[in-house]
Formats: sequence, structure tokens, C-alpha cells
Amino acid sequence: MIEEYKKYCNSLTQYSRYKTRVVFVGEVPLGGNNPIRIQSMTTTDTMNTIATVEQSIRMIEAGCEYVRITAPSINEAQNLQNIKDELRRRGYKTPLIADIHFTPNAAELAARIVEKVRVNPGNYADKKKFQKLEYTDSEYNAEIERIREKFSPLVKICKEYGTAMRIGTNHGSLSDRIMSRYGDTPHGMVESALEFLRICEDLNYYNIVLSMKSSNPQVMVHAYRLLIQRMEAEGMNYPLHLGVTEAGDGDDGRIKSAVGIGSLLEDGIGDTIRVSLTEEPEYEVPVAISLVNRYNGRKNHAPINSISESPKDPFVYLRRESFDTADIGGNTVPKVFADFKETEILSQEELKIVGYNYDPVTDKWKMSDQACDLIYVAKQNLPFEAPTSLKIVYDFEKWNLLEDKTKGFPLFSSCEQFNSSTNKSFILNFIELDAQSIFSRKLLNAANDETVVFILTTNNLHGMAEQRRIFLELIERGIKNPVIIKRTYDKVDEDEFRLYSSTDCGALLIDGFGDGIWLAGKDKSGQSFDLSFINRTCFGILQAARTRISKTEYIACPSCGRTLFDLVEVTNKIRKRTEHLKGVKIAIMGCIVNGPGEMADADFGYVGSGPGKITLYRGKEVIRRNVDSDNAVEELIEIIRENGSWVQPT
Repeated sequence: MIEEYKKYCNSLTQYSRYKTRVVFVGEVPLGGNNPIRIQSMTTTDTMNTIATVEQSIRMIEAGCEYVRITAPSINEAQNLQNIKDELRRRGYKTPLIADIHFTPNAAELAARIVEKVRVNPGNYADKKKFQKLEYTDSEYNAEIERIREKFSPLVKICKEYGTAMRIGTNHGSLSDRIMSRYGDTPHGMVESALEFLRICEDLNYYNIVLSMKSSNPQVMVHAYRLLIQRMEAEGMNYPLHLGVTEAGDGDDGRIKSAVGIGSLLEDGIGDTIRVSLTEEPEYEVPVAISLVNRYNGRKNHAPINSISESPKDPFVYLRRESFDTADIGGNTVPKVFADFKETEILSQEELKIVGYNYDPVTDKWKMSDQACDLIYVAKQNLPFEAPTSLKIVYDFEKWNLLEDKTKGFPLFSSCEQFNSSTNKSFILNFIELDAQSIFSRKLLNAANDETVVFILTTNNLHGMAEQRRIFLELIERGIKNPVIIKRTYDKVDEDEFRLYSSTDCGALLIDGFGDGIWLAGKDKSGQSFDLSFINRTCFGILQAARTRISKTEYIACPSCGRTLFDLVEVTNKIRKRTEHLKGVKIAIMGCIVNGPGEMADADFGYVGSGPGKITLYRGKEVIRRNVDSDNAVEELIEIIRENGSWVQPT
């Protein structure tokens, strides 16, 4: 049993859906024992009825169970009726959701038309001017009363019409009042939603769904956990909508979404999900379905040793304490393994795919920002001099035959093999560790041996929870050896490999567990995945978990009917010019709703402010207003230069 003050799910070791109340959204209920529902959001102009209807149909046919449509003003809210009528005329009864931000009158009209409305507490009735303000208790309470007066009419309409509501807090749009008391934190996100929720309950309205979205998966996961803990304390059990906002596109968007959403799904949390990609919305749906379908039959996993009291605070990030062994663990960044076990002939050319480029003219190696740190060669020979920064790992039997044992490091298949061997590296030894060996006395000789790094493996269907249980056991027993998370996936496609590994490793990393990752896998034909793909995935997971930054990060909104420019085109244009700026975070937002607030912790921002006009930010500070879109990318780069963050591409 988890300590009550740390409780946020049913169990840390047995997969079980966290049960919430049922909320009816038209004829498709969520929560309770209902399936996890899939949804997405249109990107068309809401005033273009036919375009919105046809995109909605593409989303529905891709598997979307709810369709969300923006209603930024009263005109768009009115047109929701035409969209709904046309969809029904064509035989589609999928519930519609109106997305509302600054306009209560639009929300009140939309609530009479569609099956659900979404409001954001930070900008529906609250104030957000990014000012550091101090509120006395009386001033704070007066603001709550002002919100009650502005919000109550919508609640009464929803109650009258049987309309559901999502109270959706976004990390980047917390009000000045919330920021003044709670800061830019998960606590502030949760309190922002609870203030609105209490108003609903005072009016006896309970058809509510909650969300805690952020572009930072760490913040997002901690906020949802804290929300559940707070709801438990107050006797609430509202369904949860999961999403990582502004995840971006391509591999990065999918990895970041899986790290955030998947981490919660692993603990049975979530009643509906939306994957937010800077792509057409019908492309979001298969990603969401793939994430959700993984939990069909999950409850039948092999047993995992239960834990009576967790030593880990689940609401804050704190890296597990480990000692530094040959630059692994301690305060060093998590490392990346590349698995060359099945490479037939090892050559200098082969290392290109994992970030090492050999120049025979100068006899030197050049490393990319995503060069792996270790390679596993099993029983093979290495017929060339490896880069000095790259660690070579052999199976123990092969390493034991090396003439110069300082040229590589041994991997022991078990603690028993390590204990019985008279030959060990005096620098660095790797030992495979699983759930069985962690509870064995055979571990004792290796525990806290400062030359030992554990390679943590699992074959459990509920593998993330089993590996987490091992980390918790290490903490309980004061064992501080560094640990590499190893996962192998068979009979999966590339998308599944990316999503599953991001979920499994990301969920551990955002809890502070793991000093590196080692991935391997084969597709459905039995062919091993390309090592460059696996290497990119490893670095993408570490970046999404905010544990190792190796490239530029793009916080790009997924587009909607409010968007004032082609997000995909502009994102690609900015990426082409800036992708060499390691560690710089650039937000690309289609409108002011997803503008300075939603881009949260970005270093620089590119925000649509009107037709053909862009406002440029440094952090949350406006640097240039109403820049012509033709010149905006160049001016963004100039701001990056002025900030001293620009380097010339090599």
C-alpha cells in the first residue's frame, strides 16, 4: 500500500485503472469502466463549415471519438450549429467539443449547441498580464468572487442542457493571482482548476473532466499526480483528459507525448487522451490509439513484489542518488548505449550511425551532439582504435580473453557470475540485474562496489513498474550503484518501438531513475531496427524527460482554427535555420491563445498576432511587435544573436 500522502494511483506494482466517475459527453461516456476515449482537434477555420466537417470526418474515420473545435468568438460559436447539423446530415453522431479561452459569451452559446465545452481557468475569467503581483487574503478572495460571478452562468447553462465541461489548466497560462501565491508550479496548476471546480460543485454540477497540460512532461506528470492526491483528499473523482501540449511534430512530438501520456497510462491514470502534434489532426489519432491499446490485457502481467511504503516523493523531480563510476551516474548526464551485437563486421564506418565520424586524413574522430557514450559488441573483435571518449563493452568471456583489458569493459550476465570471477576490471564492470536478483543475497558483493554499474532488465509485461520497483528497492537498501535502463522490444513496428520505449524509459527518467538507457528491438519480420533510428530515439527520450539536452527543442502548438499562419511550413523553416542550436528552446505559436503563456519555459517565441503579422519574444518579454511574416524568421534569428545564443552551423 502506498502512503496516503503520496497516493496518486491504485498501485505502484499491480496494473489497475484508476476509477473515476462517469461523465456523459453526448452518447459517448468516459470515466468509470468505459474505454479510454480518443480525441483530437480540428485545424480548419471554424467559419468554414464544409472544411471543418470534412476534416472532422477524416478524424472520426481515423478513430476519433470526440472532435474538438475552436470557438474564439461568438461568430464561431454560432457556426458550431451548422457544423453539427452537417455532420449529423452525413450520418456522423460523434460528440463535439467547443474550445473556449477568453470569451465567456461564446462559451455560453456553444454550451447550448455542442456536447462539451472546454475552458481554461487561466484565461477564461482570470487575469494574466505576467506581472508579479502581491495579493492580500481579502484581495485574493475578492478575485475568487469575481470569477464566480463570471463563470457561474456557464455552469448553469451546462447543467440545464446536459453539456459536459472540461476544466483544462495549462502550465503556461496560470493567472497572475495564482502565480503570486503558488508560482509557476504543478501546485498552481491544480489549485487553478480546483477553484473553478468548487464553483461547479457549489452549483451542484458534476459533469466535469479535468486536465493539467504542459509542454514539459515532468511538470505535466507531477501535476496530474498531485491533482489526484488533492481530489482524493477532498472526496472527488473526476475523469482525466491527458495531453502534452505543444509537443511538436515528427519523432520529437511522438516521443514527448509518449513520455508524458504514457507515464500516466502506466499507472492506470487517464480517461481520454489527445496527442498534440504540429501535423494534420487525423495523424494524431493513430498515435493515441497505439498508446492506449498497449494496456489491453496489461492486468495479466507477472506479479511484482509489492511495496508497503514508497521512499520516493511522486510530486517532485529528484534524481536518485548514485556515485560516479567512470563518468556514469553521480551528477553526470544519463548515458546512451548502442547495441552492435548483431553487426556482422565492425568498422570505423559503422560508428557513423551513432555519431562518430572518422577522418583518415587527420586520423581523428569527430563527434556529433548525439554521439552515443558506450557500445556493446558482445563477443566480437574491434579491429580499429576506438575514440577515447567511447566505452567499449564486451561479454565477460570475450573481455577476459583481451590482451589489453583496459581497452574495454566486461558485462557480467549475473551477480553470481561477477561474484565467482577472479578477473574483473579495476575501473568499470557492468552486471545485468533483474527483479529476481535484486531480492537475492547474490547481489551483496556487487552492491556499492564503486566499479559496478547495473544494467537493469525486465521481461515483465508490466516492465516499467517492475523496473521502478527495483529502483525503489535500491533506495530502500541504500545501494547507490549507477543503473542503466535496458529495454528490448520484439515484433513491433517503428512507431510502436518509439512510443513504447519512450513510455517505459521516460516514465522512469522523469521520476529521477536511471543513469542511462540501452534500447534494442526487432520489427515484425524479425529484422533488427537501424541503429541510427534507435540512437535518435534514445537521445529524444532523454531530451523529452529533460534529463539530457542534445539538440534544439521546438515547442510548437498543434494548430487549430485560431492559427494565423501555416504552422507546419513555418516550423520547418525555423527548424532548418536553428536546429544546430543545442539546448535552445524555441516556441512557435499560431495565435495569442497559445502565445506567451502556453510556450511556458521557451527561450524565444514566434507568435501569430494578426494576419501576416508576428510578435517575437525572449522568454515572456515582447521584443518586437507586428513584424511582417516575410521577415519574421530573420528577425527571430537576430534576437537570438543579440541574446548571445547564436552559433554558426558547422
